[in-house]
Amino acid sequence: MKIEVWSDFVCPWCYIGRRRLEKALARYERADEVEVIWRGFQLDPTQRRGENIPTVEMLSTKYGVTPQQAKAMNDKVSALAAEEGLTYHLDDALTANTFDAHRLACFAATRGLGDAMHERLQRAALTDGEAIDDVDTLTRLATEVGLPSDATRTVLDGDAYAEDVRADIQEAQALGVRGVPFYVIDRTYGISGAQPVEVILDALHRASSALAS
Repeated sequence: MKIEVWSDFVCPWCYIGRRRLEKALARYERADEVEVIWRGFQLDPTQRRGENIPTVEMLSTKYGVTPQQAKAMNDKVSALAAEEGLTYHLDDALTANTFDAHRLACFAATRGLGDAMHERLQRAALTDGEAIDDVDTLTRLATEVGLPSDATRTVLDGDAYAEDVRADIQEAQALGVRGVPFYVIDRTYGISGAQPVEVILDALHRASSALAS
């Protein structure tokens, strides 16, 4: 069984969705037969590289709310994240263009480190307050999961894997994805949003039954 997950590293719901997927797989009897593939998606492709602003400021502007209301929004999602064992520091989080981070994740996948890189980038953005459009930062994060510094820098300084990321984004558009996380199970079942563990587990069972029939 193949599960493709479209997500973005700066999306707090995507990290929550990741943990819920992991919990669903921990309860799924045939989890050893499941392959999880991370696909790229950009919540804001217009975000300029290097023009990082605090997430609170972004939310306030985007939704036309006060900074206090934006902070309350962050507090609410942080509380839900805590239920999944995640520690968010969204008041310290920064906006970022995530295209290069997705290219880095693609590179990591070729070295068998895609899952670890994906996890590290999410934690960097949502817990550590890192600017994940910064090449030096991305290179450091890559070395933390075991990627070679020189090869990583070569990837980031060029345009390697750009077409792979664009292909993921275009495929998401073709599938009608409007928000992330978005899960596709064997190109048969789609799940939109960070759904509860039980919802994901039910979809896994239904997909398994369909394969067996």
